[in-house]
Amino acid sequence: MMDPAIDRVLTRWSPERQERARAVLAAYPERRSTVMPLLYLASREHGYCSREAMVEVGKITGLTSIQVESVASFYSMYRRQNVGKYVISVCTSISCFLRGADDVLAAIEDETNTPDGETSDDALFSVEHVECSGACGGAPAVAVNWELIEGVLPDKGRALCQWLKDTQPETVLADEMQALFGGQQSFDWGIAEPQGATSHVPAFERYDSAGDAS
Repeated sequence: MMDPAIDRVLTRWSPERQERARAVLAAYPERRSTVMPLLYLASREHGYCSREAMVEVGKITGLTSIQVESVASFYSMYRRQNVGKYVISVCTSISCFLRGADDVLAAIEDETNTPDGETSDDALFSVEHVECSGACGGAPAVAVNWELIEGVLPDKGRALCQWLKDTQPETVLADEMQALFGGQQSFDWGIAEPQGATSHVPAFERYDSAGDAS
């Protein structure tokens, strides 16, 4: 039987996320071990990893809000400020830097009218530079809501932003964006991935953020 205190928190969430949260809790012998998947669910529920979301996760897991925040602040995938519909991340580590990542970032900043580290006035874009995306062989690498595109040049970065603005897809898919805006890849991608990301929350289906999730 679920702890009544946990029930009181979960009833604030959508029925689908309540169900997912209960499944996560049932999979772990220690409630505190669920903090990371629950932070993803709470981020999806609130739009980002807000203070309220962290307090709720603390109540569910039995951790203090400070303990929860120490986890959320350590990992960059937990957004603790609200961001745009499309978070565009440009890798500026050494391999990407040597292949012109700074020019790609500048083009994206200009096309979206959004400086690095900021969100556009219409909340459509957030732009950021990031450290190694793990695609050094396909530098420069750009990600949209964690969906990776390799070999992006400045003009393709601009075209990507215009495409996002014009079409505003509900799901962004790496395979599609690679074909439209990418270039040299680290290696040929193998199995096609039909699911993409519907938000900046990482696209793990079980945490309610993949393309076919509710």
